[in-house]
Amino acid sequence: MSAVRNEAVALIGRSIAVIGGGTMGADIAASFSACGWVSHIVNPPDEMLLTMDCRLRSAMSKLGKVFQSESFAHHLDLNSVPWDEIYLVIEAVPEEIEIKQQIFARLERLTKHDTPLCSNSSAIPISKIGEGLKTRYRMLGTHYFMPAHLVPAVEVVCSTHTDVAVADRVAEYLKSVSKVPVRVKLDIPGFLANRIQHALSREALKLVERGIATPQDVDNAVRYGFGFRYIAAGPLLQRDHAGLDIHNAAGTTIYPDLCNDDAPSRYMSELVETGSIGMKSKDGFYRWTPEKIAAEKERYEKALQGARAILAAEGELDVLDVNVPPSFKSL
Repeated sequence: MSAVRNEAVALIGRSIAVIGGGTMGADIAASFSACGWVSHIVNPPDEMLLTMDCRLRSAMSKLGKVFQSESFAHHLDLNSVPWDEIYLVIEAVPEEIEIKQQIFARLERLTKHDTPLCSNSSAIPISKIGEGLKTRYRMLGTHYFMPAHLVPAVEVVCSTHTDVAVADRVAEYLKSVSKVPVRVKLDIPGFLANRIQHALSREALKLVERGIATPQDVDNAVRYGFGFRYIAAGPLLQRDHAGLDIHNAAGTTIYPDLCNDDAPSRYMSELVETGSIGMKSKDGFYRWTPEKIAAEKERYEKALQGARAILAAEGELDVLDVNVPPSFKSL
């Protein structure tokens, strides 16, 4: 039995506190409860609370688990959580820094001094959230990707104040619930994955804006072209497969012509200005009806389940040895 598996067995029955029971919070809680943890979800009496059990049942079902009420506990306020039993806290409230700062100030007082305090923020640096707090050494980002219960990766984001040992512990907790922790050493804007995503989407949108391709052609180029390979290898591993010399030579020609705009695409901005923001408004890059939205969401989730099954069948991959060029040895 691997060390990670031993750790997973040891963690069964431990408790996590998830602050915020919206879409992300409920799915995060389900991912822990599906692996034997007890999830304490803190959420005020609102519409999200009314649908909580239904959403938890759905998430557990998609993870192949039966919903058990004893695996979850609902709290209307932070004060009712049994903090002495909590091993990990993940905040998943709306992206408003004032709300997050108020929550972490209370968590600093309520939790045990060694409990990791994490934020699922996708944009706000953990160093900003923790400004003025004494507990910044145990604060870090745990950035999930939607849907949080199905996508394996979770970014573990440190600030300059974060104790690396705390980040190590959080990474092990995530591994124990079948997640893949992605370490980010500094909470720069966008962290790691969103920076890469936005670099790609900036170029994709510029190609549409210039009339080089339609949105559907761009999507097909990614899904059925180079993106098709990403389930098997990330962009750097794939370059080792293809040959760095080939990529280096191609970059000499392509890089000077790539989009380097420092503002969002005009094409996308005009859509936003007219209220065309995607499925929520029935218009975005594509036009939507309720029937098309339902069919697309079903197709999308089925594809994610298939990708998840492929990765799960691989098991735990060997850690590859990283080769660093001489001038970058100090990084």
